[in-house]
Amino acid sequence: MSDTDTIAPADRLQDALARLAAVIESRKAANGGDPDSSYTARLLHKGPDAFLKKIGEEATEVVLAAKDADHGGNTPALQQKIVNETADLWFHSMVALAHYGLGPAQVIAELERREGTSGIEEKALRKVRAREEQQP
Repeated sequence: MSDTDTIAPADRLQDALARLAAVIESRKAANGGDPDSSYTARLLHKGPDAFLKKIGEEATEVVLAAKDADHGGNTPALQQKIVNETADLWFHSMVALAHYGLGPAQVIAELERREGTSGIEEKALRKVRAREEQQP
């Protein structure tokens, strides 16, 4: 039995995201990241325009992969394509988080905060908060 067999799936997810976040953090220029030898360091070096463009591209690719699955019979190969494109989207989103001094822990905390709340109610509450913040 491996160590991963005894760890709950949610913990494994958090651990995997934390490990990836640490690698991304290590690729920052301040931590010695070399844009000539690391794709992540290159993205961070180029700045927000580069990784934000990639987020848009990857999000579109997730949509296209899902549409392919809808129209192509949702085969294992098409399901894997959705997984692959979603992994790319998550990775590039995590690069953005790192750039802005954030990490997956904040995203997980926000998802936990929303847990048990209707999406419709949560969205309405965000609109109310935004209006309140705009008022003097």
